[in-house]
Amino acid sequence: MPPTPDAAQAPSVGPDRGRADACPGALRLHPAEDGHLARLRLPGGQLTHRQLLAVADAADTLGDGEAEITSRGNLQLRGLAAGCAADLAERLRTVGLLPSDTHERVRNIVASPLAGLDGRGAGGNETADWIRELDQALCAAPWAAALSGKFLFALDDGRGDVAALNADVTLLAVGDGRALLRLGRARRATAVHDPVPAALDAARRFLDLAAGRAWHPREIQDELPDGDVPLPPFAGEPPALGQVGGGLSVGLRFGRADSAQWRLLAETLPAGRTARLTPWRGVVLPGADPARLPHLADAGLRTTPGGPWEGVTACTGLPGCAKSLADVRAQAARAVAAVPAEGLPVHWSGCARRCGHPAGRWVDVLATAAGHRVTVDGTVRDTEENDTAEAVAEARNTPWRRPK
Repeated sequence: MPPTPDAAQAPSVGPDRGRADACPGALRLHPAEDGHLARLRLPGGQLTHRQLLAVADAADTLGDGEAEITSRGNLQLRGLAAGCAADLAERLRTVGLLPSDTHERVRNIVASPLAGLDGRGAGGNETADWIRELDQALCAAPWAAALSGKFLFALDDGRGDVAALNADVTLLAVGDGRALLRLGRARRATAVHDPVPAALDAARRFLDLAAGRAWHPREIQDELPDGDVPLPPFAGEPPALGQVGGGLSVGLRFGRADSAQWRLLAETLPAGRTARLTPWRGVVLPGADPARLPHLADAGLRTTPGGPWEGVTACTGLPGCAKSLADVRAQAARAVAAVPAEGLPVHWSGCARRCGHPAGRWVDVLATAAGHRVTVDGTVRDTEENDTAEAVAEARNTPWRRPK
């Protein structure tokens, strides 16, 4: 469905590819079956105490009382009234969540959520500076407004977690302020000594070359210059839940939390620290007291690693999305309860778009008219709804085999 007009500006220019870039933002709301949707870009997934409370208040006052983390570590509000865009924008500006009206949809920056907290990564102490520098540079560059709302920058501290997301432009820290720059899904990278300007220049060169033909470098990868440094395989592991290094890590079922849970997270965050939302739909709270873990668990947040909910995600599904064939979140929850299983990540999709699916190897559960289609490593199994839970449990424990 086409987005609603922006509340305070003309729509940002974006690559055409024969149709408009309909990616929602904080100013341009998207109509859905459960009301309008706003997507708040959070570079590095960062939210201060004040911003967490502002999000909770906006969810209560303007939306359905919940906020959800996206697969890029951004935040979405749902159930919004069509006429609330100006009110929402003012709330966001007041707490610093809307630094640029013209560039708000292109501030897509994911970063290693444990950078500087656990002693891992070659550039742990540099990543925060890169986030701030890249966000400011993006907002200051007039040409950057032409990037798609889907264009993603990944700032990896060297551990390979967000590098595995196959972002459009990736910086992989190697120490001493240097990085490897990867464009799209190239197999080789380029060593750069001034990482943020290099990343910005790579995005601009892509725009010039794409000339409106593509939203992502991977779509014209053969036309892009390759680097000269072979890249290692990336594990792409999310932060473990519980106490991690110098902070706490919690998970949200389906990435959603109600306003009370968001306020509890704000209360748990020490003064002067910034929460980090992760692309695995969790929250890292730097400096938080481990004694708070039982309170977070009692509030319904996941605080211990493992278990059948580990790696379970789903798209919006019914009733929020008209394209969906089923309430896949409810189906996923019933499947977890009926046949608890651990293993591969599993994503439930209400339609073939598979919105929000994870990167890497995962079990694909697609709603069909008769039930579900469960796919892993290219092997497909069609099931009726009553048989899906068992099929998913079996698929999550499938040993690696080459796809057919």
